[in-house]
Amino acid sequence: MKKLLLTSAILLSSAGAFAQTTVTTTGAGHTAAVQIEPEYRTRIRGYVTEHKIRPIETREKIVVGTTVPRDVELEAVPTEWGPSVTKYRYIYSGERVMLVDPATRTVVQEVD
Repeated sequence: MKKLLLTSAILLSSAGAFAQTTVTTTGAGHTAAVQIEPEYRTRIRGYVTEHKIRPIETREKIVVGTTVPRDVELEAVPTEWGPSVTKYRYIYSGERVMLVDPATRTVVQEVD
């Protein structure tokens, strides 16, 4: 019994490590999974710094699951950010890069 509990604990802690690189969000009646490998996260943060991307300013706080206002321009995701995110657009808000589904303008992930 102890062996089974120990094995279960190890499996659960391993699953937690995988969950850090895959985010599943729901919105507008569908589920989207965004997976960004750690090296691409570093590239994204570097891109924003190198290109001196100016953050947008909005009255409402923009977080995962919210809709980006129509007056905010969505930027195309550069190909060097990785193949898993090129279908999205992005905004830079409050020193955070947010991936946005261009069809619904819903924020699907914050790149940390």
